[in-house]
Parts: sequence; C-alpha cells; structure tokens
Amino acid sequence: MGVFDHHEFDDHESLHFFSDKATGLQAIIAIHSTALGPAAGGCRRWMYSSNTDALTDALRLSRGMTYKNAVAELPFGGGKAVILANNAAPKSPELFSALGRAVASLGGRYITAEDVGVSVEDMRHVQQQTEFVSGLPQSGTNAGGDPSPWTAVGVFLGIQAAVKSRLNLDSCEGLTVAVQGVGHVGGHLCRLLHEAGAKLLVADVNRDNLKSVGEKTPVKVIAPSEILYADADVIAPCALGNVLSSATISRIKAKVIAGAANNQLSTEADGARLTEREILYAPDYVINAGGIISVSHEYLGKSSEDQVRNDVAKIPQRLDLIFAESKKTGRPTNEVADKLARRIIAAGKK
Repeated sequence: MGVFDHHEFDDHESLHFFSDKATGLQAIIAIHSTALGPAAGGCRRWMYSSNTDALTDALRLSRGMTYKNAVAELPFGGGKAVILANNAAPKSPELFSALGRAVASLGGRYITAEDVGVSVEDMRHVQQQTEFVSGLPQSGTNAGGDPSPWTAVGVFLGIQAAVKSRLNLDSCEGLTVAVQGVGHVGGHLCRLLHEAGAKLLVADVNRDNLKSVGEKTPVKVIAPSEILYADADVIAPCALGNVLSSATISRIKAKVIAGAANNQLSTEADGARLTEREILYAPDYVINAGGIISVSHEYLGKSSEDQVRNDVAKIPQRLDLIFAESKKTGRPTNEVADKLARRIIAAGKK
C-alpha cells in the first residue's frame, strides 16, 4: 500500500522520513496543512508495533492538529512528528539534536514541541539545532514550559461544560470520574477533579504513574482493561487514542466522555455510535487544546500566563456551541466539530 492510498491520508501537504545512523533516530514528520500558518504540533516518541502503525499515527495526529489549531483560533496549521522508539536507540541528547536538524531542514514549515514520551529537556536539545521549536523552559512570568498542565486545565473546564450539558449539573462535586492514563496530563487532571469534589477511578499500565498520582490524590486503582466500563459518570481517556470503537462503546456505562487523548475515536462512525447511546462525547481536539494554546503563546512571544489562562478558558464556550449544534441537528459532536474546523481552514485558504 502506498502513502497516497493510505486510509488516513487526507491530502497532506507533505510527508518526511528521517534517519540518522549515528544516533539511531528514525522519525516521520507529517505536515497536513499550512493554510492558517506554519504547521504546529508536538513530537511523540513511541514503541510502535510496525512502521505502518507509526505512519498511521503521524497522518492522524497531524490532521488532528490542523483541526485543533483551527478551532482554537490559532495562527497555525497542523503537523506532527513521531520518533520510532527502539531498544537500540535510547533517548539521548544526540538523538534529539538529530531531530532538531530534521526540523530545521523544513525551513519553518513545521514547528515542534513535546508530546508523549518527550520532555521539556528533550526540546532544549532540539533548540540547539533549530529555532522552530516551543515547549521550552519557562522564563519569569512569560508563557512557556511543559504544556501538560494547561492541557489538563482545558480538559477539566471541558468536563465541567459536558457535565452541565449532559447531566445538567453545575459542578463535578460528588461525580465519579474514571481517568484512563495518569501521566503528565492525567495526573494534573486528577488533582483538579479531586479539588472539585469528584471521586476518582484511575488506570495506567505504568506503575510509577499510579504511585505518583496515588501519593497526591485519593484514587481507586482499577485494571486498565476495565476502566472504560467502570461505574462512572464521566470517562476521561488520557492515554493513547483509538479506544472508542464498536467493540468498546456498547459496554460503556458513563454518560460523558471527555479526555485529553488524541484520536479517541477509532473511526468517524464511532461518534454516531456514541450519539445513539446518548453518550455525550467532547471532541478530543477541541477539549485538549490547552497545551497547544500555551505552546503558541510561547512561540509567538510577549505572552504571559494570564493570557494563556484566558485563552484556555474559551474551550468550554467552543464545546457549548458544538454540544448545542449536535443537540439541535442530531449530528454527532465529532461531525459538528470537523465541519467547523474545515470551514475555518477553507476560509484561511481563500
């Protein structure tokens, strides 16, 4: 199967493969669209089952970034980098310097930052090779640093909006929220939910993550294989995507799904399956935009934390519009969000 025949290829503008023998770097950078500005999106390092899986992830994630940046009203298009992790090429400063050279070779068409498996420190090594990078250590009161907490803030505010829309409740107090994945974003989200009075069920394949969140927040740990089907009011997927499918949706008991993971739906049709079951789905790239909002403020410069906070606070308003349109038309929330994003992108092309 060629790239142009790939089921996730969506008229991507360009696709770049990088290999650096000295460091072991193998990476894919997908640029989906630059209609609204340079393609912005983080870099993910993951142990993929195959090169095809890595390509699929890059294509899906880059398109999601185009939609995310468009709906968040940011002056950026969408792109994504994925590093194919392997035991023979562990994380190293040299590996991320090689990534920096790869990003630099694209001449500013792609701006990178950290994502799953990549840290602020890794981005510092990228910065030594290119200016087209964000998510760097914070300086004073300027915007910057790890975007994970801002992603968590946006998701928390989005959960509140979804709870109001679906359950007609003004807060999360007394609700049970099942959080799938308690790493950087999920851990921060658990703290915010606990402070709001929610009861927490958590699952993660990483025992260190579970230990960390358990030391900071009262949680009940359940098996990763059962977290989606827990007796909960809200499910918050905060690990990897592709978790909502025909096989899983039929077993979900929660009435709200709102989390930080990208590409939560296995297919577009799964949004309709959720609607049929009267489960309110907060489109992932709308609710999890807090991180890219922070990254964009940092990259553009002359922004403060207060400005980031004000822009992240707009996420619930966007979700409210999507929820209202879905309720009015009967169309799944993911379709409503996609249509909105495509309209914004089309206007940018003109």
